[in-house]
Amino acid sequence: MRPVIADTGFLVCLFLRDDLHREAAKRYLAGHKHPLVTVAPVIVETCFFLRPLIKVELLTWIRRGAMSVAEVPADAYPAIELTLRKYAERDIDFADAALIWLANESGVRHILTTDRSDFSTFGLKGGKRFELLEWL
Repeated sequence: MRPVIADTGFLVCLFLRDDLHREAAKRYLAGHKHPLVTVAPVIVETCFFLRPLIKVELLTWIRRGAMSVAEVPADAYPAIELTLRKYAERDIDFADAALIWLANESGVRHILTTDRSDFSTFGLKGGKRFELLEWL
C-alpha cells in the first residue's frame, strides 16, 4: 500500500474532540489502511492546538505504530529555506515546507490536509504536485 502524508489540519481534526471534521477523519482512517507518514514539525504544530492529555493520546497513537514520523535533518534546511522563500507570499510555515521536503525525498505525494488551497499550489520536484485526498 502506498503511504500517505498527514498534515497538521488532518491530525487536529482527528484528535480535537469538538472539531467539526473529527468524524470525517475517523471514517477516512477506518476505510483506508495505507500507512501514514509526517514530519516532526507537524507533530509540534499539532500539539499547539491540543490540550495536554490529548497530546499524550496523539503521541501514544504514534508510538503504537499508527503513523511514522520523519525527523528533518539539518542538511534538509537549505531545501526548506528555498521553499520558504519561494512561497513566502503564501505565508508558508516551517511544517508545510518540511512536508514538501518529505514529499520530494520520499516520492510520497498523496496528502491528507485541510489546507487544500496551499497544497494544491505547492510544487514538487519534476513538476509534480501533491495529490489531495478527499476525506471531508
